[in-house]
Amino acid sequence: MLRVGSNVKTTCMACRNLVSTNMGVRFRIPLQKLHPLSRAIHHRYSGNTNPQRAPHRTAARYFTSMSRLPMRPPKPPPGSGGRSYQQQRSFWVARLAARLLRLRYILLGSAVGGGYTAKKTYDEWKDMLPDFSEYNWVIPDFVWELSEQIDLDKLAKALPEMEEIAKLLPDLDKIGENFTFLKSLLSSETSGDPALKATDSSAAATQDGSDKQYKKSSDKEKVDQLQEELLRTQLKYQRMLERLEKENKELRKVVLQKDDKGIHQRKVKKSLIDLYSEVLDILSDYDANYNTQDHLPRVVVVGDQSAGKTSVLEMIAQARIFPRGSGEMMTRSPVKVTLSEGPHHVALFKDSGREFDLTKEEDLAALRHEIELRMRKSVKEGQTVSSETISLSVKGPGIQRMVLVDLPGVISTVTTGMASDTKETIFSISKAYMQNPNAIILCIQDGSVDAERSIVTDLVSQMDPQGKRTIFVLTKVDLAEKNLASPSRIQQIVEGKLFPMKALGYFAVVTGKGSSGESIDSIKDYEEDFFQNSRLLRDGMLKAHQVTTKNLSLAVSDCFWKMVRESVEQQADVFKASRFNLETEWKNNYPRLRELDRNELFEKAKNEILDEVISLSQVTPQHWESILQKKLWERVSTHVIENIYLPAAQTIDSGTFNTTVDIKLKQWTDKQLPHKALEVAWETLQEEFARFMAEYKGKDQDDIFDKLKEAVKEESIKRHKWNERAMDSLRVIQHNALEDRSITDKPQWDAAIQFMEETLQSRLKDTESVIRDMVGPDWKQRWLQWKNRTPDQHIRNETKNELERLLKLHDDHTAYLANDEVTTVRKNLEGRGVEVDPVLIKDTWHQLYRRHFLQNALSHCNLCKRGFYYYQRHFVDSELECNDVVLFWRIQRMLVITANTLRQQLTNTEVRRLEKNVKEVLDDFGEDLERKTQLITGRRVQLAEDLKKVREIQEKLEAFIEALHKEK
Repeated sequence: MLRVGSNVKTTCMACRNLVSTNMGVRFRIPLQKLHPLSRAIHHRYSGNTNPQRAPHRTAARYFTSMSRLPMRPPKPPPGSGGRSYQQQRSFWVARLAARLLRLRYILLGSAVGGGYTAKKTYDEWKDMLPDFSEYNWVIPDFVWELSEQIDLDKLAKALPEMEEIAKLLPDLDKIGENFTFLKSLLSSETSGDPALKATDSSAAATQDGSDKQYKKSSDKEKVDQLQEELLRTQLKYQRMLERLEKENKELRKVVLQKDDKGIHQRKVKKSLIDLYSEVLDILSDYDANYNTQDHLPRVVVVGDQSAGKTSVLEMIAQARIFPRGSGEMMTRSPVKVTLSEGPHHVALFKDSGREFDLTKEEDLAALRHEIELRMRKSVKEGQTVSSETISLSVKGPGIQRMVLVDLPGVISTVTTGMASDTKETIFSISKAYMQNPNAIILCIQDGSVDAERSIVTDLVSQMDPQGKRTIFVLTKVDLAEKNLASPSRIQQIVEGKLFPMKALGYFAVVTGKGSSGESIDSIKDYEEDFFQNSRLLRDGMLKAHQVTTKNLSLAVSDCFWKMVRESVEQQADVFKASRFNLETEWKNNYPRLRELDRNELFEKAKNEILDEVISLSQVTPQHWESILQKKLWERVSTHVIENIYLPAAQTIDSGTFNTTVDIKLKQWTDKQLPHKALEVAWETLQEEFARFMAEYKGKDQDDIFDKLKEAVKEESIKRHKWNERAMDSLRVIQHNALEDRSITDKPQWDAAIQFMEETLQSRLKDTESVIRDMVGPDWKQRWLQWKNRTPDQHIRNETKNELERLLKLHDDHTAYLANDEVTTVRKNLEGRGVEVDPVLIKDTWHQLYRRHFLQNALSHCNLCKRGFYYYQRHFVDSELECNDVVLFWRIQRMLVITANTLRQQLTNTEVRRLEKNVKEVLDDFGEDLERKTQLITGRRVQLAEDLKKVREIQEKLEAFIEALHKEK
């Protein structure tokens, strides 16, 4: 056996390094003389709470037990019997077997512990990798079939070598040493087993003194080394993950390109964030029209103008998608950006099917231009900003799923060119989004300017005083570090000690060097290089998890989904209760009507209006011609009597009469008649259209369409223009009709006389009415109805009496009074005490002579009833010269032919054109939501609209909640 107290060289069970010990006694090995990793392992498996003494007790017990085991069996003493030697040999064999069995348990425990450690290390590495389970939809079924045919050897050659991967791994020995050093700093000097403390007090005192002096000299260096090592390790892991993400992106593109070879891809389901974005889009329209409370979460990006909030959003979206300007306001309306992960980096608008490839510069320029156009279009005249939301979706590999709303930058002063209420409008828009209790406020602060100049921080602190849903982001940290004399000011900002506002988290980011031509990749590289070399991170002013936009996007996404899961079901219950209330109101107020919203009501009204237009084709030709002939004569009769018939009737003989008539008819036909005829036809079409619409209105039609029908009628009439070429052809037809003077039979002659007689009687009646109004009531009316004449009527009456005496003396007097006749009448009236003006005398004479002429014309008309024989025989010098009857026959025939021509044009062309115009107007109204809202109104319409929206929102929310639970 070995002698007690002998020195033995043995091997550390943890690190396999040789250590020197003294076997057979209980002793203490100094901690600093043990190998570093051996100390950690001894401490871990000893179960002792004192890290300084636990390794020594374990090692001492192990070496003591091993000292009792002899190296070989002892020889029997000389002279002793073989039996005694055999018994001793059996005894040592039994003891050796017992020791071997104990060694088996040691080996078994070591195997179990090593397996558990290996499994734990594998799980840690597995957790570090991203979750690709949600991208299984990208891989069609055929890929799994083709996977068996993939050449694994080629794939293995394409993968990185193990040596390259090993270079990325951290130095485990150094990390173990550093962590052991940290534990030793935190451990207590006096903890341990009291028994061991008593036996080793003298040796420990000497050694601990030297250890403390050594630690004080190297504490600062080791802390600095540990921080640098942790930062390098984090950057290595981050680069490795980025490399894996790029390789994964390329593999997904290859899989999707397989579809071009004739392999059909499975139908892609909507992602979780797309379902949520649809709900927000519906709520956005719903809020704009009906001011409904929307408390669903979204990330609201607010900040001072030019603080870099758009740049931060672009870094999160990984594309330069927003228009840029130097110092001017570019964000003029809220932009809702739905971020989601997808195989290709694309963007598209909610109301457009075009996809913009964000990997191509021309598509990026087109997208920025489209966003700028939409912003300017949404801004009303005289305004600078708009509250109308532009909805945009961005998909791409590695993008965090969330919904952000970029708001116009907060300003402190209204500059030239802005509306006077721009500042207040921006504040109201920002407050409207931030007052949502479930909205996450992403507060962007420019780090390159003085913190005291910030406006947005006060606004955010008012809306979220406790900071329970605010994330603070300090931008342009590179400029801040360069310009600030005291870097600790940045530390105060990110620790929330400088601003009065509170926040969930504080982040510091760099969004490039300020050039608009920088790419996202170059900005990322610049940001990483800056923070890697920045003294802010090296000196501990900033934590590693507080820097870079990548960490920011991860934190915002986690906060967003946490808020969604906490509030979405509550919002669904709110809309469920609202739906019940609306349905109850509808059942009580409109029990027998279907729930038709504004679009459905418009389609119903559209069909009714088109039916009414089609009914115009059912009007008979006789009805059209009768209406047209009557209206045309009402329009032109005054011109025919006053400008053609009366001047011609003042002539001496029939030749002069016919010449005057022909000249005036030609002038009338060339200048006025066709225009008048088309006006009459167009008015007749309008009146018939209105008549049919009024008739349909009385047939149990819904009065909710009255405004719409009237607007459609007016707009259709305004757009309808008669064919100009029809006027030229109509002029020729009318001219030919008026040139014909041949009355072929007696019925036509009688019809002309009747037409002339009716016309003259109508004119005579109108003339007598004018005269009565001039002279006032006669003696019967004065006695029976107690009416009196006015002074002017008295003068008119006296003048009339004087002029009637003149007409009795000269029955064939001309149409105009001579000057001496006017003077004679005036003197006669003055002799009776009546002062009268010469103009009044002439005006009174015009009406009296008109009545006298019409009476004589009617008498002549009665005589011409038997004058057809003389006309047919061409007796020009007979007593019955009925040229005026021929004139009225020519006018009547022109009216008949014109009415027939207009009727043909109406039924063959204009009714169809009107129907086409009505359809165009209805189509335009159908696309104009504002016009439909103005024309189809009422509580019934609004209630149906609310019901439709609430049901749609509830269904979308339920689908989203179901998908959210499946993802959990």
